[in-house]
Amino acid sequence: MIKHKGRHLLASLLVVGASLSAQESLTVSRAIQKAWTDQAGLRAGQDMVESRQAEADGFRDLRLPTLTLNAQGVETNEPMMAFGIKLNEARIGMADFNPLILNHPDAIGAYGGSAVIQQALYTGGRITAARRAGDFMFQAEQASQERRKQETAQMVVQAYFGTQVAEQALKWADDTCQWIQGMEDFVGARVQQGLMLESELQRLKAFHAQANAQKADVIKQVRSARSGLGLLTGSGPVEGTLATPLEPETPVSVKNGQRNTFRGDLVSADLQAKAAKEGADAAKGNLLPEVGLELGAGTLHHSWSEKGNWTWAAVGMKWKVFSAPDVAKAKAARAQERAATDMRTFKQQQAEHEVRVAREAVIAADARYLAAKESLAAAEESKRLREARHREGLAPLIEVLDAEAAIQGARTLILQSLFEIRVSRAGLDLATGNPIEGVNP
Repeated sequence: MIKHKGRHLLASLLVVGASLSAQESLTVSRAIQKAWTDQAGLRAGQDMVESRQAEADGFRDLRLPTLTLNAQGVETNEPMMAFGIKLNEARIGMADFNPLILNHPDAIGAYGGSAVIQQALYTGGRITAARRAGDFMFQAEQASQERRKQETAQMVVQAYFGTQVAEQALKWADDTCQWIQGMEDFVGARVQQGLMLESELQRLKAFHAQANAQKADVIKQVRSARSGLGLLTGSGPVEGTLATPLEPETPVSVKNGQRNTFRGDLVSADLQAKAAKEGADAAKGNLLPEVGLELGAGTLHHSWSEKGNWTWAAVGMKWKVFSAPDVAKAKAARAQERAATDMRTFKQQQAEHEVRVAREAVIAADARYLAAKESLAAAEESKRLREARHREGLAPLIEVLDAEAAIQGARTLILQSLFEIRVSRAGLDLATGNPIEGVNP
């Protein structure tokens, strides 16, 4: 029995250990998905979607009848009300027509209630227009939420690979510090032997101090980048390993990036223009006649046995022949329709511009990366030759340090170009409406 429990405990520990190890690494796809589910900003956007959905449901319900229940209790000696109350209670007698009683009735009390059903039969089309406008606004908010998710995904890509750039820079800074320490040991030994000048050792120490300062700055950048990534993903600073490599595994086809797959902002702009048109139609409907049906039933009690009941049915028409505020609202609604239409056109033009710019950015980033790799290879070979000549006493130390500085510059260019490749590809996907890093909302 104990062994059986021990096996279960061991299995549980293995499961927990596996889950902990799984949490140690974070891919860029997982970071994007985590941002979509955990980020408070996107959750607020989803709340807006639900709010628009509730509003759309309310507009759809305008076509349903309304039921109103009234309850009242009254006591009065106002002549007309007193006579009317008795009449509604169905207890009018001959004595009630006595002028003295009619003019100076005693106070009378009553209680009762009514139920009224009202149904619009014709409203100039404004209910139908309002319902369609509500549906369009709901769909527009949904599309806007999808766009916000894609924009967040682009920011996650920037933060994710920005963190990797900083961490790689930190590794290279460690390598530089180790190399300088080795050079200090070598030069220090030569100085003690009288084969090199003390000034060369001091120069190395100054270079070492500069490298340590750069390393401290890079450490700050790493921590800041991880904190920013945690903000986007809805958690604290990210502590695990970033598993997605900085260098892309597959090339991107710029030609395929020209086609818009789905851009939520364009879809939203189109739906907002449609909603504005329906809103203008609804405002126009306020200037047209309205026909409605009303059904009701009422009761008024003097006591439980003395009461009156009645019902009524009515069809009526109401028409604001002239209403300056409604005319002004209709003009404003038409202006809003034109504004939404013009904004839709501008959004489409803006999207085409963004695609062109993003495509050129990808091409330029790829070219810079190829140039950076060539520069790094040349700088490493130059450093190797100069360091060998320095050890033989054939080249001054300054040439070796210049070669190391060239390597650092080439490495910086490598990291910048790789970062630009990742960011520009995400920008191209955002501009064309394609899934960023292949992740679909």
